[in-house]
Amino acid sequence: MRALRRFTVRAQLPEQLAALGELVLNLRWSWHPDTLDLFESVDPELWRACKGDPVRLLGEVDHDRLVALSTDRKFLRRLSDAADDLQDYLTTDRWYQKQAIADAPRAIAYFSPEFGITEVLPQYSGGLGILAGDHLKTASDLGVPIIGVGLLYRAGYFVQSLSRDGWQQERYPGIDPHGLPLTQLTDSGGVPVKVAVGLPEGRTLHAQIWKAQVGRVPLLLLDSDVEDNSSAERSVTDRLYGGGTDHRLLQEMLLGIGGVRALRAYSAVTGEPAPTVYHTNEGHAGFLGLERIRELTETGLSFDEALEAARAGTLFTTHTPVPAGIDRFPKDLVARHFGGDNTWPGVPVERVLELGAEPDPNVFNMAHMGLRLAQRSNGVSSLHGIVSREMFAALWAGFDHSEVPIGSVTNGVHAPTWVSRAVVELADRQTGPGLLSGDAAGFAQFDRVSDEAIWATRRELREQLVAEIRRRVRASWLQRGAAPGELDWVESVFDPDVLTIGFARRVPSYKRLTLMLRDSERLKRLLLHAERPVQMVIAGKAHPADDGGKLLVQQIVQFADSPGVRHRIVFLPDYDIGMARYLYAGSDVWLNNPLRPLEACGTSGMKAALNGCLNLSIRDGWWDEMFDGQNGWAIPTADGVEDPDRRDDIESAALYDLLENTVTARFYDRPVPSAHPPRWTAMVKHTLSTLGPQVLATRMVREYVERYYVPAGRSASQATEHDLAGARDLAAWKQRVRAGWSGVRVLNVDSAGLGDTPQVGQSLVVRATVDLGGLDLADVDVIASYGRVDETDRILTASTLSLREVGEGEGEGGHGHRFEGTIPLGRTGPFGYTVRVLPRHPLLASPAELGLVTNP
Repeated sequence: MRALRRFTVRAQLPEQLAALGELVLNLRWSWHPDTLDLFESVDPELWRACKGDPVRLLGEVDHDRLVALSTDRKFLRRLSDAADDLQDYLTTDRWYQKQAIADAPRAIAYFSPEFGITEVLPQYSGGLGILAGDHLKTASDLGVPIIGVGLLYRAGYFVQSLSRDGWQQERYPGIDPHGLPLTQLTDSGGVPVKVAVGLPEGRTLHAQIWKAQVGRVPLLLLDSDVEDNSSAERSVTDRLYGGGTDHRLLQEMLLGIGGVRALRAYSAVTGEPAPTVYHTNEGHAGFLGLERIRELTETGLSFDEALEAARAGTLFTTHTPVPAGIDRFPKDLVARHFGGDNTWPGVPVERVLELGAEPDPNVFNMAHMGLRLAQRSNGVSSLHGIVSREMFAALWAGFDHSEVPIGSVTNGVHAPTWVSRAVVELADRQTGPGLLSGDAAGFAQFDRVSDEAIWATRRELREQLVAEIRRRVRASWLQRGAAPGELDWVESVFDPDVLTIGFARRVPSYKRLTLMLRDSERLKRLLLHAERPVQMVIAGKAHPADDGGKLLVQQIVQFADSPGVRHRIVFLPDYDIGMARYLYAGSDVWLNNPLRPLEACGTSGMKAALNGCLNLSIRDGWWDEMFDGQNGWAIPTADGVEDPDRRDDIESAALYDLLENTVTARFYDRPVPSAHPPRWTAMVKHTLSTLGPQVLATRMVREYVERYYVPAGRSASQATEHDLAGARDLAAWKQRVRAGWSGVRVLNVDSAGLGDTPQVGQSLVVRATVDLGGLDLADVDVIASYGRVDETDRILTASTLSLREVGEGEGEGGHGHRFEGTIPLGRTGPFGYTVRVLPRHPLLASPAELGLVTNP
């Protein structure tokens, strides 16, 4: 019979082992080898059976063993050292505290629908969640005062398995929060703290709050499975990315609105400062801006004033390069949840709908709302920033794509999580300790490591991967219905001396899981080559509702099932953090072949590179900016070819050519078979020493701090100081400028100072007469944009100069003003200029913020 409810009973630790429980509840152990070793020493065999889950370990360890450990002086010394080390980590000033940044935010809220911290806490589906987890871990290492906010999904994403014919199957085992490294947020009386979100028809969505401590960073997770809710509301946080449209809307309302209320409750209970900066990781949490507006209207602000106060401290990060990847809801559905009997005083439903407006009048666009509710925004690689500026350009009509105020911070990865112990130990032996200190200089030292040591470590990691692949292949075939007696062949799967290619990621169509199968006979020849064979390990999950993605998985599985190649190519089901560590460390080449430019960043190749794996990738996402010709290979793309089949044919042929003629040749190019390949190890050392420092999440988080968090904190302070006078002034100014902008005109533009043959070194005096249409001089900036021009007279990479007012002109109605400035001619070739008028206010983050511009 099956239990109605499931829960986990934790061990009662002897007093001498109390610190063990404290170590378990701080997820720093997930990236701290010494603490993991301590847990393993509690019961090595049980630790392996528990798959590295310390909560499960303490729940299952024999009581007599705990009693014995409580008197084991050696273990107690190690426990004391680990506890002291954690305390030092939590209390010592780190990078952020040492910067002495004026007006540095004391608390920063980071909202995300998923967080990938450890496989023990299965609250992630793919790259977005892993990035969020790495962001929190790195913020902890750097001392950045972030508070994470997410949802606790009682069934996580899903456990993937395969049917006998290779079709993906999903299973949703229940998750007991008491069996996870979490604590429940309670008040001073020990009563669980809850938040509530109003719904239509007088319903209310309640949620309790769980806290995961990620080093120095608290992560608040909202859980709707509480008795206060009806059965429908209890299931809101059942599955990550599960359910239909209504279900997703409720999840996002709870994440955004409930998340802000959870932050308020957390501050009230702990006394920690309330955040002044809010980072929205993708549009799922966009409703947090509405909740902050609602709070501010209760202080007496109008909607527009509250909007400016909320926007000032908000950063929106977009992660999708395609409109289809954006959350969009029926407008009527949103209106029903924010109007009628659920209307918030001071927050009219029509203003809510304006924030999510897009060209389709029946749709509410979460990314558009996110951009409108944030004064700052960014993409996640340089190329993705360009794509995002083009994709959202309509929100800033009249501006060139390059002027759209969406910047970029290229993602990074958390080295202590993803660098294998073998690589760390190699660095310790050859260059001294400190590789994982967060300082890029540690990776820069790899060019001093001997080729022989590099090659020995790479083979060791490949051997570990082969053992893990065999274990997982056997388990998968048994699950698919094979008998143990027919699996002898599994012991010959993969060879630790064969070039190993890894490919693992989510399975949407644009990532092209099956591009390698485009010419299956050619792939077979690569796999089975007599002198230069290749082996490929593949993993990935298709969304449960994506039958097209499942079909791609099945095609790969059925190819890999063939007896002729199954020792050289495998598909491993249930890709997660635990599997990923083996793949990133043990693969020699990391393959990535998305449709350019549809990969926003793609951080899996970064993690592989930190272990000395070479990337073989389409130049998309991060690889577009960091490929240098020596740290891997770029697959040529067929940009501009509109026929998708022809494009796949061209790019798959380029992939095969690289593998056959370049990659395998270099891997097997050795003086004698047992020696290391010198040109290959040179690329590995170059990758570790030059690419390693670039892909670190320490670089990423520092960029967020310096370019976004600190400026956003200052903007928030300016908007809210003196009883929110800044927000009131900015809202009034925007209203006045928008009302009067139609009267702003450029009446005349001319120039002087050049003869018949302009030459480098001369200067051009630009003059413009502008009618301000009733606005003040202080309201506008008259700008000359200039630079080289193409054959259509379009200015390329424009420089700008603010023109100074030199007197009144003769504009209509007497409102004309004359402006003037001097442009240097610093280079030869076609040259051009233009003059434009933009709004100007000290509290604007960008001159394009209002979307207003007047051209001649």
